[in-house]
Amino acid sequence: MTSKTFHDLGVAEVLCRALEAERHDTPTPIQAGAIPPLLAGRDLLGTAQTGTGKTAAFAVPILQRLAAEKKRAQPRAPRALILAPTRELATQIGSRFKAYGRHTGLRHAVIFGGVGEVPQIKALAGGLDILVATPGRLLDLLDRRHVRFDDLTVLVLDEADRMLDMGFVHDVRRIVKVVPKARQTMLFSATMPKEIAKLAAEILADPVRIDISPAVVTVEKIDQRVFFVEQAQKRALLDKLLRDPALERVLVFTRTKHGADRVVKQLRHAQVEAEAIHGNKSQNARERALARFRAGEARVLVATDIASRGIDVTGVTHVINYELPNIPESYVHRIGRTARAGAGGTALSFCDTGERAYLRDIERFTRRALSPAKAG
Repeated sequence: MTSKTFHDLGVAEVLCRALEAERHDTPTPIQAGAIPPLLAGRDLLGTAQTGTGKTAAFAVPILQRLAAEKKRAQPRAPRALILAPTRELATQIGSRFKAYGRHTGLRHAVIFGGVGEVPQIKALAGGLDILVATPGRLLDLLDRRHVRFDDLTVLVLDEADRMLDMGFVHDVRRIVKVVPKARQTMLFSATMPKEIAKLAAEILADPVRIDISPAVVTVEKIDQRVFFVEQAQKRALLDKLLRDPALERVLVFTRTKHGADRVVKQLRHAQVEAEAIHGNKSQNARERALARFRAGEARVLVATDIASRGIDVTGVTHVINYELPNIPESYVHRIGRTARAGAGGTALSFCDTGERAYLRDIERFTRRALSPAKAG
């Protein structure tokens, strides 16, 4: 049996060309499962981790639908709305719409807080086909009538569980109340806590359900190992590992913002180019850090979980969990940064005595025991 192509899924030639230019040759499981029903106008409930190709799974059908309608976007009235929990994820989604929609002539913009609103208001006033937004800034602009939803036909909630974690579910419900009831709706979430399941039941109409197992995602491509090391020795272990040139582009995760800053200070002292990205950083500082990491100017990027889902950087050779997350799902999100769109990678975790319970939870969740490792 031959693998399906995007053309086989019903994707228009103009979009297939863009996907080919992005080297998306074969649909991932979530793309193969989601694109046909979405092209048919169905609602969708997707349980999928980052790194599974989820953005293309909803972006391509949206672009195809809007392009086929041949309708001009009106001032302040976007035709499709994608809600994302963080600035980084919103920016990442916007970049994908730009890449996949390069031949369609459709207009998109990304809006979020923490930066000046004037360019965002101007973009809305000029007429947008697709709007990618974080809930807080969108509600602010909505309350001041800089955006309206008269022409909205598609609504996407991406990473709904992270919306819940960050306290945005009330904002999301406010937004859902003012968008047209006659619309196509998609909800994606890495996990399905009760509150998200309830929200899905409220906003989706007879949805197609797609579940991409996190265990499959983590097991297939990523070499996962754990170092049993006490907190006081973690710094020396990280320094030792980074002496290996095979660790070319490394993403290091900590549980706290202060922890991230401490690790960066330590690495710079050891003459390792490193940057931090977390919630206390301004948007410009976060973008500069990501740009330096993407360009290879910074070998190491240190991040917290709240920033992790928006980090879409190709060629990450290693993820290092300097501190294990206390939520098993976060482990999957972290290590998925080194296996983007089917690539392989290596995930190394540091586990001290106080983190043994976190490790047990992770192994139970992924249904895989991590291989013990020793520093050579």
